[in-house]
Amino acid sequence: MRRLLQRVAISLMKELIWCVAWRRIDWRKLFFAGAIMTVAGVLLPTFVLTYPMWFLSSPVVTSSHQPLNGSMHLSKTLTEARFEQFQLVPASPIVSLNSTQVTQPLPFKKERTRTRRYRRKKRKTKINDEPTVIPPPPRKTVSPRLQRHIASLPPHEALVYAKREIEHAPAVDDDPYLYAPVFRNISVFMRSYELMEMILKVYIYPDGERPIFHDPHLMGIYASEGWFMKLMEENKEFVTRDPEKAHLYYLPFSARQLELAVYVPNSHDLKPLSIFLKDYVNVISEKYPFWNRTRGSDHFLVACHDWCPYTTTAHQELRKNTIKAVCNADLSEKIFIPGKDVSLPETAIRNPGRPLRNIGRGNRVSQRPILAFFAGNMHGRVRPRLLKYWHNKDEDMKIYGLLPTRVSRNISYIQHMKLSKYCICPMGYEVNSPRIVEAIYYECVPVIIADNFVLPLSEFLDWSAFSVTVAEKDIPKLKEILLAIPLRRYLKMQINVKMVQKHFLWNLRPMRYDLFHMILHSIWFNRLNQIQIP
Repeated sequence: MRRLLQRVAISLMKELIWCVAWRRIDWRKLFFAGAIMTVAGVLLPTFVLTYPMWFLSSPVVTSSHQPLNGSMHLSKTLTEARFEQFQLVPASPIVSLNSTQVTQPLPFKKERTRTRRYRRKKRKTKINDEPTVIPPPPRKTVSPRLQRHIASLPPHEALVYAKREIEHAPAVDDDPYLYAPVFRNISVFMRSYELMEMILKVYIYPDGERPIFHDPHLMGIYASEGWFMKLMEENKEFVTRDPEKAHLYYLPFSARQLELAVYVPNSHDLKPLSIFLKDYVNVISEKYPFWNRTRGSDHFLVACHDWCPYTTTAHQELRKNTIKAVCNADLSEKIFIPGKDVSLPETAIRNPGRPLRNIGRGNRVSQRPILAFFAGNMHGRVRPRLLKYWHNKDEDMKIYGLLPTRVSRNISYIQHMKLSKYCICPMGYEVNSPRIVEAIYYECVPVIIADNFVLPLSEFLDWSAFSVTVAEKDIPKLKEILLAIPLRRYLKMQINVKMVQKHFLWNLRPMRYDLFHMILHSIWFNRLNQIQIP
């Protein structure tokens, strides 16, 4: 039959070509030939092609091949349209009626694999690796009359007014957003904070060239100074362009950028850095009248580099009068002055675009089998002593130098913090350490070992409520000290760590009571401490 149809088709084609060539076209014959060829085009694939159009016919047994389940039948008859609709459904093997070869539907398998990958990607993008930050309540409304009164006051008189108001702060036992147990005096804090929002204006000096000035460094362990600079210069609530209305003046330099630009590597000479700052202050004091009015006491700087306190020593007014918000708040150096200067939290930021990434989600107390954990470089005098007494000495005390690879393969540094009741935070070369804030992030009670260290934001935060301080001489008794803490007290401290966490977060858009506002408030409050009420 197949040969017969082929001969008919060839004969008709020859006839058609001959007619066209000699322009003797009989349209009836041409129409008849076209009809024959159309029928042949439909019937030929049925007999010639390897895969017949079996899905247009009734269901049949497709193969005598015996699979694992004993038989292979097609359970449904599908039209071509239905077949395309169900491409994602695994199809039965396609078997030719004139062949014993089983052919798998590869295109559909690829489509299914691609779909699975897409779903996996989609699931991954939905993972939220940032803490859920509950927004604070809006600031209290102030009567227009009081606003006009405050706006009419000269800057110094406005500060006197604020100090008097704080001295008569109304008693507050609790607050729906602030957690009273982590504060020294929540009543004074709340009143001072409200007045800061009503009154404070900061002028930022435009002088200075990048990268030392106006160029925040946002990554690494010194990122606190950069994030404060970034958010301060973007702020519209506290910043004023009129220096005559300002209560505080900000020196917008980065100690980290100063080190990178001026310090000669391995020279161990900080004098060029201190001379650079001295020259900058001299330029400011000659160009503007504001420094000389108060000898710099209403000016402030924010710097987290270990060397910052030493770089202020070449200019006596900068060292003694200016408010220094620094990470290296070491009383033994006689540079940091409590009550005037501010201890700055040291925060290690790994992703400037997402400063809150991988923060929080600490384990509950019952899922913290490790008593104490530390891992880090052997910097300074304290850490080698800690390892001498506790490295590989006790199963409950996971004390390492750098975390060994054999350990980190199974449990990472962050997971260790989440699995530990206490996180040991010994000083390095200087008193502060990013581990203190990291411990708070992962809801692990910090154990601070650094004599003469003024703890961050201690103007109002009560560190005894959510941390443990151990003297350097008591390192041999570290486990004994931790085990002596009653379970009830530990549970309270662990809850307090969770509650204080929001005060140590850098938000891309600052919120009330977050780290940016807490630092600014400490600077504001310490400026009020210098004001004498007549």
